[in-house]
Amino acid sequence: MTGSGEQPLPEPGDLPLEAMELSLQQLVLESPDIKAFLTELAVLASKRLSSPGNRIHSGVTVLRQKRPQAVAASDAAAQALDELQNGFGQGPCLTALRQGSTLLVPDLAAEDRWGPYVRTAEQHGVSSILAVPLDLAGDAEAVLNLYSGRSNGFSGEDITTVESFVAQAASSLRLILRISQLKEARNDLTAAMQSRTVIDMAIGAIMAQNRCDRETAFGILTRASSTRNIKLREVAATVITSISGEQRITAHFDD
Repeated sequence: MTGSGEQPLPEPGDLPLEAMELSLQQLVLESPDIKAFLTELAVLASKRLSSPGNRIHSGVTVLRQKRPQAVAASDAAAQALDELQNGFGQGPCLTALRQGSTLLVPDLAAEDRWGPYVRTAEQHGVSSILAVPLDLAGDAEAVLNLYSGRSNGFSGEDITTVESFVAQAASSLRLILRISQLKEARNDLTAAMQSRTVIDMAIGAIMAQNRCDRETAFGILTRASSTRNIKLREVAATVITSISGEQRITAHFDD
């Protein structure tokens, strides 16, 4: 499972759990998006569990519209292994994701579940797999997938460490999801306010030109929108442009 260009293996203990948790907290503030956070999560997990002679490849699969997608990985090998499992539509990582519980496969050679996938994974150098779901409290479904080229590549201590790590990561990720949702709601509100302002400006211009009341002006605007099959805001912007000569109509709001 190793190849040219891989980074040197970290020494055991180089990255204690406490340092990982601090790194996760920093990622919440520094990651430009969720994918970047998940990539760093996979890299941190790989570094924490890897040891000389037992390099751990780590990936994150997210369930979107009931379809699994490999969204982040510690390296190209992990990405390929996640995509391989998703392609079969079955495997320990997907089972852990759907059941919502940790799943360890200590020796793929002795495993009789997920037949075709397991044989193919062995051909790609995988001997043991550990999968730990991220509890995102209904916001999304995700699982951290860990692959080793050794049989019994994960100890009981490794499982405890990863579960603690994933619990901290899930908490951080829930915060990122909440922040993203708030940003989207804010952007939607701003867009709505901008549209309303442009429409109000156009109504005012029509009232002035036709010496009519607001209701009549609004009726003129909506009829033009319906007749031309154009959004009301676009018709309003055209009205303002024809009067002011400005090619771009913007509205500014204080944060």
